[in-house]
Amino acid sequence: SSRARRITRTADIEPLLRSGRRLKAKLIDARLLESEAGFVRVALVVPKWGQTAVRRNKLKRRLRELSRALLLEKKSSRDLVLRARREAYDASFDALRDDVQRLAGSLT
Repeated sequence: SSRARRITRTADIEPLLRSGRRLKAKLIDARLLESEAGFVRVALVVPKWGQTAVRRNKLKRRLRELSRALLLEKKSSRDLVLRARREAYDASFDALRDDVQRLAGSLT
C-alpha cells in the first residue's frame, strides 16, 4: 500500500535531511538517499510558514497525491523527502505537479 511507502518518523526523516543528495525544484526542496527497501519511499515535510491548518492540510494532500501518482511507481530503491517551500502554498496544482515530475526524473 502507499501507506507503507511513507516515511513518517522523525528518526527516519532526519538522516535524509542531513545526508541526502539535494535536488532542487521551484516549490519543493528534496533530498534523495539510496535505500535497501527495494522500492521508493517518500516523506513529506510541510512547514507551517504562518499558514492556517486548512491550507497546510490542502498542500499536504496535494503533495501526497502527486507523490503517489508520480514517485511511488518508479522502479527504484530510494528514500525521498519532499519539503514544501513557502511558495508552494500559493502554487497551482499544475505547478506542483511540474515540480514533482521534475524530481521524479532524478529517480531513474
